[in-house]
Parts: sequence; structure tokens; C-alpha cells
Amino acid sequence: KAVVSTQSTGKYEMSKEEYDAREDSVQAFKKRNKLGRFNPELQAKLAAVEEENKEKASKISVGDRCEARTPNQPFRRGQVKYVGETNFKVGYWVGIEFDDPLGKHDGLVEGKRYFTCKPKYGAFIQPRYVEVGDFPPEALFSDDEI
Repeated sequence: KAVVSTQSTGKYEMSKEEYDAREDSVQAFKKRNKLGRFNPELQAKLAAVEEENKEKASKISVGDRCEARTPNQPFRRGQVKYVGETNFKVGYWVGIEFDDPLGKHDGLVEGKRYFTCKPKYGAFIQPRYVEVGDFPPEALFSDDEI
């Protein structure tokens, strides 16, 4: 097989205005079919979720005990370590150190340290899935489960 270098081949680029004017693009298809960011109902729903997250985040403080109630996952208890916006995803997030190793990281996400905890004990959850209150730590396996 011959190896062909593409270094001398220029990359085709199109201005945003040219792309916006095209009728045969993915963007034009999405606009015609009101998909993604071109769907006003979806955008209204996303804005409502963001507003709900912002409101809930304002009532959560670092140090609070909490229970994360994300859909399709068991409830997880822990302590709030971070509340606010992040660089890795738009919107408001709650950084939690779980009581058990049920997380994804140690508070470091994409090279930025948001909080510190043991590896696999930390996670970020949308505020709408976090309930703060008197949630004492639970053993991974309680006596009634044995």
C-alpha cells in the first residue's frame, strides 16, 4: 500500500454565513424539522430545568448532608462539597462526596479541582436531584439486609 500525505492538501472551510444560507446542510434539516436547538418547545423545557436547578442550588450549602436521587439509580447519601457553575458542563451543579465509593472521581474533573475527596467517592449531580436534610451515613450493608 502506498502512503499518501495530506499535509499539502488544504482544508476546505466555509464561512458561517455561507453555511447558514445552504439548503442542503444538517443545520437546514434541523431548522426545517425543528430539531435540537431549533425546537422552541425543547428550548423552553431546558430553560425551565435550568431555572429549577438555579433555584434549588441557591438553597444548598457546602457542608450540608444530602441524598442524591438521580433517575434509574439507587439513592446515594453524602456531603455537599461544591455548589455552583462548572467549566465541564453548562448550568448549576452540586459536587457531592458520597459515604460509599459510588462516585466517579475525587473532585477533579477535566483538570480542574472543584473539591477534594477519596477516589470514586465524588460526583456532580444536578441540584434538582439533590435533597438536603438530616441524612446520617448509612452502612453499605445494614444488619437487616444480611
